[in-house]
Amino acid sequence: MQKLHFAYPGDLDTPTGGYGYDRRVISGLEGLGWQVDCVSLGEGFPFPTDVTLAAAKARLAELPAGATVVVDGLAFGVMAQAAADLADHLSLVALVHHPLCQENGMEPAQVRALQESENASLRHARHVIVTSPATARQVEDLFGVASDKITVVIPGTDHPDSVVRTPSNTIRLLSVGTLVPRKGHDLLLDALSQVSSRNWCLDLVGGLEANPACYQDLKKRASNLGLIERVNFRGAVQSGDLTEFYQRADLFVLASRYEGYGMAFTEALAHGLPVIGSGGGAVRNTLPETASIYCETENTTELREALNLLISDTDKRAALADAALQTARNFPSWQDASNQFAQVLQKVAA
Repeated sequence: MQKLHFAYPGDLDTPTGGYGYDRRVISGLEGLGWQVDCVSLGEGFPFPTDVTLAAAKARLAELPAGATVVVDGLAFGVMAQAAADLADHLSLVALVHHPLCQENGMEPAQVRALQESENASLRHARHVIVTSPATARQVEDLFGVASDKITVVIPGTDHPDSVVRTPSNTIRLLSVGTLVPRKGHDLLLDALSQVSSRNWCLDLVGGLEANPACYQDLKKRASNLGLIERVNFRGAVQSGDLTEFYQRADLFVLASRYEGYGMAFTEALAHGLPVIGSGGGAVRNTLPETASIYCETENTTELREALNLLISDTDKRAALADAALQTARNFPSWQDASNQFAQVLQKVAA
């Protein structure tokens, strides 16, 4: 039996795209006959205390010599000293969902510190797995990782057994993403304030605890813009409940400033939703033109125009929805992702 140690920060059950990727890959590898030992590295990443860092290093140091260890990038990127000290003891594989220094809302000094730390950490990885070609290019450009040490394993997509929507006079908008500045919910609210004459409501589904100040700012912004009665802050939900939100929605919109991939977009397409999105190259490359409208990042004019068009034009929404279902059939499955992940690990072990 092939064995893998999968090290992660925080709570593996956290309902975000990154943790969801981790869980599905772990489950898929186990289905392929791998023995996966899940290793908790503690809380507070990517800004852990010195005590947490020391404990995380000690936890990894306890693993058998020569063991293959995948470390989620949320932790690995700030474990430069541990990576250096353990590189000869373990076969370290970094799983980078997106470079930590690309997160929005940080002070310049934090950005520089994260870039330097991640650069130092990745030097000691035997291999780097990323979730999109765009992130692969960033890892190569930002950190100088050779292209032959990087493998793209695109997230899988679940397809619902059926898509049934109940017609409504109110257009139901859905946005899925943790409430942090990078997700651009403030931009979405600003754009929606300019189409307030249209009949719509918005469900914001995503964790409220990651950045409480951002959540409070968004509530205040919605109130100041006169939208508070039309915007529902739903918080984080588990996958089963999230499916119900996709089924009830008429239109998916996420105005991200940056995404390493954007699983919420592909999930929306698989549920037959027309999509309005932004977030840079990974999102632009993922969204099919026939089923979506891509807006440049932080361009509220484009966002407003796209919202106005799809909220008001039933036929256009229907055409994009049909194209979404057609396109989503070609998305990789989680079995595909797990198979590819396993191949990378076998190569590293060899």
